[in-house]
Amino acid sequence: MARSGSRSDNGLTGIQLEHIGKRFGEVTVLADLSLQVSRGELCCLLGPSGCGKTTALRIINGLLEAETGRIFLHGADITNVPPQKRNLGMVFQSYALFPQMNVFENVAYGMRRRKLPADIIRQKVTEVLGIVRLPGIEKRRIHELSGGQQQRVALARALVIEPQALLLDEPLSNLDARLRADMREEIRRIQRELGMTTIYVTHDQEEAMSIADRIVIMNRGKIEQTGTPRAIYENPATEFVSSFVGNINLFNGTIENGKLSCLGAQFPIDPAIMNPGEVTCALRPENIQFISGGSIRGVVREVSYLGSIIRYKIGLQHSTETISVQTPATDAAYVIGDTIGMTFDPKDLRLFPRSRQ
Repeated sequence: MARSGSRSDNGLTGIQLEHIGKRFGEVTVLADLSLQVSRGELCCLLGPSGCGKTTALRIINGLLEAETGRIFLHGADITNVPPQKRNLGMVFQSYALFPQMNVFENVAYGMRRRKLPADIIRQKVTEVLGIVRLPGIEKRRIHELSGGQQQRVALARALVIEPQALLLDEPLSNLDARLRADMREEIRRIQRELGMTTIYVTHDQEEAMSIADRIVIMNRGKIEQTGTPRAIYENPATEFVSSFVGNINLFNGTIENGKLSCLGAQFPIDPAIMNPGEVTCALRPENIQFISGGSIRGVVREVSYLGSIIRYKIGLQHSTETISVQTPATDAAYVIGDTIGMTFDPKDLRLFPRSRQ
């Protein structure tokens, strides 16, 4: 590992990873991972289980050691700094609260280890419990708290030490759907209120899309794409990103003579977008329109009413392929067995070279 040092801090960088590599036995978990998170930014590491996102977080925190690379916090090299001296707040998936301690003792734990005066500890615990909207519960035992309250106590314990950055590892995975939605709003509120540089690990794409300033999509120990939630959704850079984020139709196509042949129809295509040949087409369900006499024909196989939207599964005529179409629930509804026409704007397509297994 590199020796500790420092670099010029321009005041904008919160956390920086440079060429981080990590293996477990013969398995490469992180491969030359580099990432920069700005001060005050909430950055989500998003990806499937085993992609390396939690390993990256634990390396930042010092709970794991990387074989290669360096870690900087506000310009200072913390690669070889012990975990307890990195001044990072960490919220674990399990919350890691001490059941034998009450709320006050849990929140005060980090400050007591730093031997802060008792009056300062009391003041800070009161302040941070107010920030997480849990005033007056200092004497409660952990088993007396709901899951959401326990999550807030874990967050308060991480914040009370006034860390330079906050790390959250799947912090909402133990909560039910409604409480998860409420708590991610709370985390976002607190993060913005404090201007806290935050790295948030999740495998839940809706969670990442709703909470992040920027999303880092990881797959097999590498970064596939980095961008705002909107950019990631509307302009996926790879076939993996397009299939992992949101619902999408993937189907085969062929480009020849300035036209794309797919789904039994042909569409004009800009030759600058992709070279002639076989391609994989990615198209969001909401970008397909039902239209009388549409060039794509199919039969409704399934109808799913989802409140504000209706999602259809359409079996294509003269093909074994099916596609998903999503429309507002206020539009005219179709039923299973209806034959319908469809179309889409080729500009909504994302094209990738055909994957070969």
